[in-house]
Amino acid sequence: MDYNRDESTSERLDRNWAELLQELRVTQTGSQILTGFLLTIAFQPRFSELDSYQVTLYMTLIFAAIATTAFGLAPVSLHRRFFRSGEKDRVVTWANRFVKVTLVGVAFVLAGTLSLIVDIVLGRAPGIMAAIACIAVVVILWFALPGRRGHGEE
Repeated sequence: MDYNRDESTSERLDRNWAELLQELRVTQTGSQILTGFLLTIAFQPRFSELDSYQVTLYMTLIFAAIATTAFGLAPVSLHRRFFRSGEKDRVVTWANRFVKVTLVGVAFVLAGTLSLIVDIVLGRAPGIMAAIACIAVVVILWFALPGRRGHGEE
């Protein structure tokens, strides 16, 4: 299959920017909801029952979730900064990098949140195993499957 497009550099950058924005809509919403969820945990009555491992994991997840949200929002600020400056190539290049970092952050926060919840409900070992399983699923879905080319798929 030939995926070459007959488009100018400007058209390609516009298309790439639009595609990045679509991806950001999903990742920003997901990371912000997850961050909000994590922030509410500290205000729950059972929070004082967490052991030091759980508190450390929780605080690590809070910082990671906030950093992930910041990276996910960075392309908006970048676009504002360079709006109508003729530097869309720069905006698209940096936004692409920010989206990649955001995806890694989302994967970490997903796995860590699952680990924390399972640790509280079922124990430490199941919590760690849940995190490993979550990372495995993410690696398969986000990297291994998309990395396969051809093989008769449409």
